[in-house]
Amino acid sequence: MKKDTIIILSGGMDSVTLLYDQQERIALAVSFDYGSNHNAREIPFAKLHCERLGIKHVVIPLDFMAHYFRSSLLEGAEAIPEGHYADENMRSTVVPFRNGIMLAIAVGMAESNGLRFVMMANHGGDHTIYPDCTPQFVAAFDEASRAGTFVNVGLLTPFVNWSKGDIARRGKELGLDYAETWSCYKGGEKHCGKCGTCVERKEALADAGIDDPTIYES
Repeated sequence: MKKDTIIILSGGMDSVTLLYDQQERIALAVSFDYGSNHNAREIPFAKLHCERLGIKHVVIPLDFMAHYFRSSLLEGAEAIPEGHYADENMRSTVVPFRNGIMLAIAVGMAESNGLRFVMMANHGGDHTIYPDCTPQFVAAFDEASRAGTFVNVGLLTPFVNWSKGDIARRGKELGLDYAETWSCYKGGEKHCGKCGTCVERKEALADAGIDDPTIYES
């Protein structure tokens, strides 16, 4: 398969699974450092996996977001709510239009590098909280991207209707070690075990029948 795709790679479970699942077509991976609590924990894993697969990896700073955008994800670990990922209080972790901004940059990079697609690992569990992860957003952005580029750069989201458990099962099939990924929004030395992303991580690994390799604070 021709390498025709750029992937947005955070270093979390979802994007790392997608990286391995679609590695034959991925020419370039891009991580964005937007000043969140956990960027410093995630991005080294993104780099690790790209080095392992021989895929070029770049990190783009978006530090302006931490200055001008409002989100608990940008306010320090103590601001991150605890509880289930689907709980209403997790809405505070939304970084407004984050995916739209990242995708716009990735589309420009794709066209600049002669690539035809941008890939993102949003999944079905994101839909209730994050409006820029929904199928409606994906369809609208894909249309805008194709209309706004000479080569009709398209958006690929293979996991858009998958559950987190589905993704973990695919990772199990691929032989992934999820200890080499990061989820916790608090971004401490260890996963906190209590924030929405930690709870979701535990549930997904259990659903997939994977012994959880993660070290949690609690």
